[in-house]
Amino acid sequence: MIAKLGVAGFVLLLSAAAGLSQMTEDKQQEFAAHMQKAHGYLDQKQPALAIPELQAAVAIDPENVDAQANLGVLLFFQGKPADSIPHFRAALKREPGLAKIQGLLGMAESRTLDFTDARKDMETTLPSLQDRRFQVQLGLELVGLYTEGGDLEKAAATLAQLRKADPSNTEVLYAAYRTYSDLAGESMLALSLAAPDSAQMHQLLAHEDARQGNTTAAIAQYRKAIAIDPHLPGVHFELAELLHTSTDEIVRKEAEQEYRAALQENPQNEKSILRLAEVDAQKGNIEQSYQEYTNAVELQPGDADAKLGLAKTLIAMNQSDRALALLEQTVQLEPTNATAHYRLATLYRKMGRVDDSKSEMDLYKKFKEMKEKLQALYKELQVQPKEIRADEQEEQ
Repeated sequence: MIAKLGVAGFVLLLSAAAGLSQMTEDKQQEFAAHMQKAHGYLDQKQPALAIPELQAAVAIDPENVDAQANLGVLLFFQGKPADSIPHFRAALKREPGLAKIQGLLGMAESRTLDFTDARKDMETTLPSLQDRRFQVQLGLELVGLYTEGGDLEKAAATLAQLRKADPSNTEVLYAAYRTYSDLAGESMLALSLAAPDSAQMHQLLAHEDARQGNTTAAIAQYRKAIAIDPHLPGVHFELAELLHTSTDEIVRKEAEQEYRAALQENPQNEKSILRLAEVDAQKGNIEQSYQEYTNAVELQPGDADAKLGLAKTLIAMNQSDRALALLEQTVQLEPTNATAHYRLATLYRKMGRVDDSKSEMDLYKKFKEMKEKLQALYKELQVQPKEIRADEQEEQ
């Protein structure tokens, strides 16, 4: 990982003037000469030749921050972390605010198995780093220390910071996947030992079955959980979500009942209101659907699906002007929503906004293709709705 960073971003301004007032003129000149040569070698991308010059400069003036810090940087990137540490510490003693230098010190300490100091230095400097690339690399190093030490909660918290700093970084996303998976496994084991026959254990097993595409088994586990505790938070909505995927009308009717049961437990359950709005829209109950979508939007103004649903209902009610604003908000909230782009393109075309319509249609095609690729990628994990009713009949 370190090779990705490179030396250039860490070398400080080489100054021959700092800290020379206490030296004789001859020493000042000698120090300046070594620094100038080091600077020249770095310009020529020959860091190995710059190291002896910086070592000579440090021998003349051990208090010079630039010389100490740069020598530490070059030694570190030459694969000599143990040799770099005294120079990093000397620079930080004189100037504690050198965030990158403290970050590299933490990395060097980690490579010399001084994990306690490594964590301390990385934790101290990570929040103050402005260089996103280095912040991510340092953060991943720290996550590795947390994971090896079994501190998954701190690893997850650090990854949350890194995802905010660089949302599309593949290394960060993979590390997050591994850490969250480990946390989930740890929690599953703890729950199975503490309460193997609890409603929560059956709800957890339902999650696992659903994640693996075993819909029938997941439904059975949800029903066991409800039998033990009908008021278990979230369980009615989660069961309804699986039942709702079925093409069988009897099963979908049961899903509607579960959504309503979820609302009885929590009248502010926006997701259940949203699903019932979709059900009513499919049945042609436009006024009821409109009220439910409106309620959902009021409860969760940032829910793109709720705004899209309300926009579609308004279009069906011949209120395109109101729908337009909602669709524009939807694509801002969820730029990859292909359906919203398609609906927006259609409205723009009707309004004579040809260029805007074309732009939205291009986005629709782009994100539709992306969605199809993702569907193919996750095909093995998809729910099999047609199996639900058939399997239940066989069980009866």
